[in-house]
Amino acid sequence: MGLAFQASADFAIDKPAGTPCVNLLPDSRCGIHDRLRENGFAGCVTYDCFGAGQRVTQETFGGRPAPGMFAALEVVRQLHELLWYLADARERPATRPLHAALGKAAAATERLAAGDPEALRTLDVAAHRTEVNALLLRASALVRAAHRGPDRRGADLIGRDLRKARLRGADLRGAYLIGADLRGVDLREADLIGADLRGADLRAADLTGALFLTQSQAQSARGDASTRLPTTLLRPTHWTAERV
Repeated sequence: MGLAFQASADFAIDKPAGTPCVNLLPDSRCGIHDRLRENGFAGCVTYDCFGAGQRVTQETFGGRPAPGMFAALEVVRQLHELLWYLADARERPATRPLHAALGKAAAATERLAAGDPEALRTLDVAAHRTEVNALLLRASALVRAAHRGPDRRGADLIGRDLRKARLRGADLRGAYLIGADLRGVDLREADLIGADLRGADLRAADLTGALFLTQSQAQSARGDASTRLPTTLLRPTHWTAERV
């Protein structure tokens, strides 16, 4: 109920922040949960709070609705997202020189996420993200060093045919890959933090070992039985069973 969205390819309607969705049932369940995509709500399927919703409702506010809950959710969601990235970085053998620093950053982020409503309200989350991101950039460079992939950070690759592109170990941070054709592409060790994969064709692509790939990014893309994902992610149910 707290999030806002605008009518687009991801949402069928406009909804201001703090107002109930038209599909919300009296028991707070979604009335079209099993057919969100078919009804024009693909954005709901791809949204991931990284467990922040459960933490804010059950821990921060003790299971009781209260003013400031939605603002706290936005802060904790960002912190939980950072924890996901830090955990990914720490699992890489190449980042061993940074393991202590990554662990320290994860502990600091966890302490912030456990703060009370007032601490979350006054937290400069942007400053913390900037500090952690500098560390994640160093981790990314270590992982990708062996492959010398191209730097396509923030590149506009919307709708591009990239089937012949050499993207193993590439820096694709924040790249716009909406509708891009990535069939059969080797994306191992590519840094995909913040990359927009909505509608990207990942059939037969190899994303094992891809850096900072999230479940929501996979959910927003197209794939099939031959798409290879990191073991930390689930294969989206809407992906086709056929191989490309």
